[in-house]
Amino acid sequence: MKLMKKYQGIIFMLSLFLIVIIFTGCANKEVVASCLKGHTFGFWGGLWHGIIAPIDLIAMLWRDDVSVFAQNNNGAWYAFGFIIGSGGWGFLGGKGASGRK
Repeated sequence: MKLMKKYQGIIFMLSLFLIVIIFTGCANKEVVASCLKGHTFGFWGGLWHGIIAPIDLIAMLWRDDVSVFAQNNNGAWYAFGFIIGSGGWGFLGGKGASGRK
């Protein structure tokens, strides 16, 4: 009985993990074929989309045609621009936070 109590938390976490994995199979697949036509966004597009990401995040709550991350992008350069534009890694806000003690 003591052994069962010892592993009760681990069994609960594994069961919860298994349930989450099973339910991920129920998710809808989003069709993006129509989004992949036209202009392909690169570094500068990613930078701009990163800057306006908070506004897009709020707009996504009310509109289905707004997305934070462009589906039609060129890959790593778009993602790099998006991270810099969104202030990722603390590039834009690092000095203000480090000056306070």
